[in-house]
Amino acid sequence: MSEFHTTALPSAFANSGPGKASTTPMGGVVAGAVPAAGVARPSVIQLVFREKGALYAAYIPAFSDGGLFVPTTRDYKLGDDIYLLLSLPDEAQRYPVAGKISWITPANASGGRTQGVGVRFPSDEKTRLLRIKIEQILGTSLSSNKPTQTL
Repeated sequence: MSEFHTTALPSAFANSGPGKASTTPMGGVVAGAVPAAGVARPSVIQLVFREKGALYAAYIPAFSDGGLFVPTTRDYKLGDDIYLLLSLPDEAQRYPVAGKISWITPANASGGRTQGVGVRFPSDEKTRLLRIKIEQILGTSLSSNKPTQTL
């Protein structure tokens, strides 16, 4: 499988203590923020794509504004806010994305699919330019029939 990595980030959204982070089957660490006083706080996840094939496997062109699959064992609900710090192949820049959980692949999903969530990009100009950049990187791969972690 193509390589990409997720990492929990220290932030104002994550408290210290038990349950803060967990390991994915792919060896990454995902955010597991502990809500303060029962208030759900968005998680912050760093998503690093080291190669184009991994980006292809995670990209969700079916979302009109674009989106990405994020492997995680954390429980989310549809509509939850999530913040991604995205690194694209061969780039040092990190792109912040304030997305929404728009689909969930549960544990033990059929077809051996990896547990995780689909994050829909917001419909703002900055993220529109990021979507265009991702689609330029993927180029003709977008029309490929190769399996992905997405729809």
